[in-house]
Amino acid sequence: MIALIQRVSSASVTIEGEPVGAIGAGLLVLLGIEQGDDQAKADKLLRKVLAYRVFSDANDKMNLNVSQVGGSLLVVSQFTLAADTHSGLRPSFSKGASAKEAEHWYHYFVQAARALNMPTETGRFGGDMQVSLVNDGPVTFWLQV
Repeated sequence: MIALIQRVSSASVTIEGEPVGAIGAGLLVLLGIEQGDDQAKADKLLRKVLAYRVFSDANDKMNLNVSQVGGSLLVVSQFTLAADTHSGLRPSFSKGASAKEAEHWYHYFVQAARALNMPTETGRFGGDMQVSLVNDGPVTFWLQV
């Protein structure tokens, strides 16, 4: 399971011109689900996302996590993160989970974040989404479990 996280001052998702989800300051989480991902991996990745210290403290050091700054999550499914790009000029998606499995773990991840009282917005799984963001920094990290 992969999360590409970006520290944002704002981020939003629209589908066919209609707003679906939006946050102010927080993390845009692009979530990729791979074959073999399970509840343990989802829980571990969520704990890491929520605890990852990417926000500045009073000394301008990245020592604070999203909860400590009162931020939110915008979680967007991103199957292309599971792509194998090691050879050729066209990515292979053979490592990605099936759509049914990926959708299950995507919704699990979102519900688990909300169960921890983390304000969480979403895109729409499988939707043709337009994602807008203001990357604060820019700060972007690849997390994988």
